Amino acid sequence: QVQLVESGGGLVQAGGSLRLSCAASGRTFGTYAMGWFRQGPRKEREFVAAIKWSSGQTYYANSVNGRFTISRDNAKNTMYLQMNSLKPEAAALYYCTAAFKIIIRMSNPSAYGYWGQGTQVTVSS
Repeated sequence: QVQLVESGGGLVQAGGSLRLSCAASGRTFGTYAMGWFRQGPRKEREFVAAIKWSSGQTYYANSVNGRFTISRDNAKNTMYLQMNSLKPEAAALYYCTAAFKIIIRMSNPSAYGYWGQGTQVTVSS
């Protein structure tokens, strides 16, 4: 009922910037929060950032706080992740996710119900 499509990934040099987008379609009414997770090669999926849809309150992993900015456009049902000062360790497949229930710990992947297919971010060093 809800589809999430990520875009904006690509190859950037270390220190460069990218902006990822996640477009939601279908029955998006009642969205509680959306977020970004990433998974690098031979690594577990990890939390990057999240935003509560109604209030706009944001949450960040310590590893990206100060360099990444998450935002949303309610009218477009679209979420963004502005990534600045990219480091090689940021290279990963970035997944968009959405939740339709209250989340206590925003970094918990099990709290989200819908996932996109991911967009690849590659950082050259």
